[in-house]
Amino acid sequence: MPSDCLSFRDTNYFSTLICDYLEERTELQSLYNRFPKLENFKAQIDEKSGNFDLANRQVLEQVLLKQYSDIDATLETHQNIISLKAENTFTITTGHQLNLFTGPLYFLYKIISTINLTRALKKEFPKFNFVPIYWMATEDHDFEEINYFNFKGKKVQWSRASKGPVGRMDLSGLEEVSSVFASQLGSSTNSNELKELFKTAYTEHNTLSEATLYLANELFGDHGLVILDADHKALKQLFASQMKSELLDQDAFHKVNEANAEIGKLNYKVQVNPREINLFYFLNGSRERILNNDGQFLVNNSDQKWTEPEILKELNDHPERFSPNVIMRPLYQETILPNLCYIGGGGELAYWLQLKAYFKSNGICFPILLLRNSAVLVTSKQSEKMIKLDLSFHDLFQTQNKLINDQTKKLSEINIDFSEQKTHLTEQFKALYKLAEATDKSFLGAVAAQE
Repeated sequence: MPSDCLSFRDTNYFSTLICDYLEERTELQSLYNRFPKLENFKAQIDEKSGNFDLANRQVLEQVLLKQYSDIDATLETHQNIISLKAENTFTITTGHQLNLFTGPLYFLYKIISTINLTRALKKEFPKFNFVPIYWMATEDHDFEEINYFNFKGKKVQWSRASKGPVGRMDLSGLEEVSSVFASQLGSSTNSNELKELFKTAYTEHNTLSEATLYLANELFGDHGLVILDADHKALKQLFASQMKSELLDQDAFHKVNEANAEIGKLNYKVQVNPREINLFYFLNGSRERILNNDGQFLVNNSDQKWTEPEILKELNDHPERFSPNVIMRPLYQETILPNLCYIGGGGELAYWLQLKAYFKSNGICFPILLLRNSAVLVTSKQSEKMIKLDLSFHDLFQTQNKLINDQTKKLSEINIDFSEQKTHLTEQFKALYKLAEATDKSFLGAVAAQE
């Protein structure tokens, strides 16, 4: 299959911050640990080795074995889970929402990028094991972002009421969605496989987390992918001290705001802003922010209140009821995983670049950050049309106005370069300004308006 490549900057889809990061601009080096080059991973391995507790490995393995107890895991995946107990095993992680039937294609690109990197690292460092991890965003509560996918120009949507963490949602209503989707597919072998995959995933499991675990395992189990639902009491217990610090000291608020100020001075856009407390609380099926009001802790949109000793006891007894937000989730991930590298999209990496100082204050090794692969699939018909119109992929990633202007100039037999006329007009206005200045300065405004 023929292919072509563009730099990320030339796509015009990525922020200046990400493009400059990829070009290793020196002014950004304080925002990350090591640049994603194979030769930098040995130092990352050494640092993480001295920064990760063996007891955490044992808890992680037991949680994963339990989560896979009803899944037909491949030998490759099972071996990867067992290997996490060993001190020479490390993870490469990507994360994504629980989009219905995977949602956008970049869900697949993320996981493929993760698997490919583990293979490259194993070849480079054969004494170590590298496990690809898909971190399911089960605690996310933005259901409207994940309840559909597009197929043949139509939206296939799961419509229902929702609140709280999406991973805990039951699958009511998806039998109907399965029927609608099946009616849009043909009767080929591939179509029948897709029908069965959707039906099994979404009508034969209890929660969206279980369904997504099954689906991702069916797609990538042969490649040893390990899928993790971190919404688990034993894993939250490993993160309890950091959550306690967040409640009492608001460390994320201070450290991330300091980083944001540094990023702002470099004239980059800040991706996310921290809250004073960057934790949610699960209450009656909902996920609401925790607030501090003059020493009393509240749950937003509820009557739940605690004193400081009371909320610390609640955290100690029920850490699973506390949920990190977008600022704290990366720290949670790197606390419970022997992770070397996070693979994400441009928006994700932009907020990860705000977190290094926050990680340092918590004594957690900051991972290498790698931008996921991106691809555009082009049909043979589209390719033929591009050739006929003499268009390159670079042309198609320009802004619409620039593309139209460039093509007009290319196709026109008339020289439509007005540079000479613009220069002439500029000189005329200079003369008019001088004339107005010499006669009546009130004319200056009229000249400026015409210019």
